[in-house]
Amino acid sequence: MNRIVAFVFLFTVAFSSCNKGIDVVTESVPALNIKDVAYGSDAAQKMDIYLPSGRASSSTKVLVFIHGGSWSGGDKNDFGEAITAILPKLTNYALVNINYRLANSTNRFPTQMTDIQSALDFVKSKGTEYKVDANKVGLIGASAGAHLALLQAYKFNTDGRIKAVVDIFGPTDLNDLYFNHPFPTASQPVLVNFLGTTPTVNAALYQQASPINFITPQSVPTQIFHGNLDIVNPIGQSLALKAKLQASNVKVEMITYIGEGHGWIGSNLLDTYNKAVTFITQNVK
Repeated sequence: MNRIVAFVFLFTVAFSSCNKGIDVVTESVPALNIKDVAYGSDAAQKMDIYLPSGRASSSTKVLVFIHGGSWSGGDKNDFGEAITAILPKLTNYALVNINYRLANSTNRFPTQMTDIQSALDFVKSKGTEYKVDANKVGLIGASAGAHLALLQAYKFNTDGRIKAVVDIFGPTDLNDLYFNHPFPTASQPVLVNFLGTTPTVNAALYQQASPINFITPQSVPTQIFHGNLDIVNPIGQSLALKAKLQASNVKVEMITYIGEGHGWIGSNLLDTYNKAVTFITQNVK
């Protein structure tokens, strides 16, 4: 998962004014990286924040990253390598890279959604201090993190602050994933650990946890990346999402990497970086 895209930004602004014939130059606000900022009382509720130089609350947007790991593993540090790689590619955005409480017997769904909302609210509460516009937010997630990003964007974006979402091979229909996965003995325990039950026992919970069920014509623009040989989360999950978005006349872009599985490197990874940057800059407005 640490090969998948994350972003940090470098943007410098300087300006001068003239007052009674005297030029006054104001230095740009310096870049600032803050690690392990607590957005809640639990040890897992931490985020890393990368604030670009020259930022201003009137113009600097926010991009939030949500790591994967079958909902029960992974860490924000999984994006570390990609942060370094993508540093020069996206400007005038603050990066927020979050951890959340991992699924276990005491932290079932929707704990993870609660944490994502708390993280977004924390950033918004710090908008003036951080000099960012926390009402213009993009989300990007990988695997289970993409599922959480999609669900947040489609179901819980009640104030409209989320403007676009990038989905890197995320599950979209958990009921379908439970019953139709090619390796059910591997996939079903993961879903049960996340939700605490099966769809046979509680179909409504699986319905409520599936992003595909919350698409409307007002859903935000969505970009999808998937490998056609993915056996962890089969590409059918993304194809179904794309079809539902198209049927609702929602802007959607899907990039399929032939011969790739659940993650990729090399030229395809560079392509992911470039296409995601373009999509975010075009749609987070």
